[in-house]
Amino acid sequence: MSIRRKGVQRSKVEATFRYVLLTLMAITALVPGYIMFSGSFKTQSEFLNSPFGLPTHPSVSGYQSAWTDQFPQWLTNSFLIVTGSVIVTEILAAFAAWGFARFPFKGRESILGLVVSLMVVPPVVLLIPLFQLGVKLSLISTLKIVILIYVGLMLPFSIYMLTNFFKSIPESILESASIDGASSFKTFKSIVLPLSGAPLATLAVVNLLWAWNELLLALVFLQSNEKKTLMVGITGFQSRYSLDIPTVMAGMSIATLPLVIAYLFGQRFFIAGLTAGSTKGE
Repeated sequence: MSIRRKGVQRSKVEATFRYVLLTLMAITALVPGYIMFSGSFKTQSEFLNSPFGLPTHPSVSGYQSAWTDQFPQWLTNSFLIVTGSVIVTEILAAFAAWGFARFPFKGRESILGLVVSLMVVPPVVLLIPLFQLGVKLSLISTLKIVILIYVGLMLPFSIYMLTNFFKSIPESILESASIDGASSFKTFKSIVLPLSGAPLATLAVVNLLWAWNELLLALVFLQSNEKKTLMVGITGFQSRYSLDIPTVMAGMSIATLPLVIAYLFGQRFFIAGLTAGSTKGE
């Protein structure tokens, strides 16, 4: 058997192994979602008798029970926190990244390195000093403090990603704008930002997913029941309805739906955004 034929067979085996592995991973990820979503339309007895089957007589009673709880308030709080923190992060990160990418100043690389190093700091080590600061400023149990903390935690990665992308923009484009008399801000607003749709959309999706699912900080800083986020509220919701599985499944489906919508909306930008800046001049 020739070496070339052996290479072809090895490639086929490797491709088959990859497909099998990816299929198993997809099944592992999708089966819990299927059980959750289908179970939300079942009755308690039907779920216990057939947890994996489709609902024979679909019912929305689980959604009605979940929605009559405090879900609307928790959902509103989460929406306000996530929207506010993501928008502020995008704005601050874009301006900061533009400065790091295009304005040489003393200590630029050191400061950028310090910002990037903040990505490895676990939020749990910041709990006590941030809580003490929140008490002094009378911000405990307010949405403002959670938004500010989320912005601070999301900024390092956002700045790092956008800086790499801005550095990859061809100099010829920026020089042409400068020759035409455009100021640095006008170049940033009229040329750079329109070119940054993919990385900005990717950042928005990534930050949205993290902020929506974040539990620890929201649990500590939002002590009022009216200010709880959906993730915090759903922990108590699960214990209250532990014997009513369809209602719990309905609540989890409601909590998951915004994430699915956000990913479906941003998936076409995802690969382009994650690879943005990896090749100079592209």
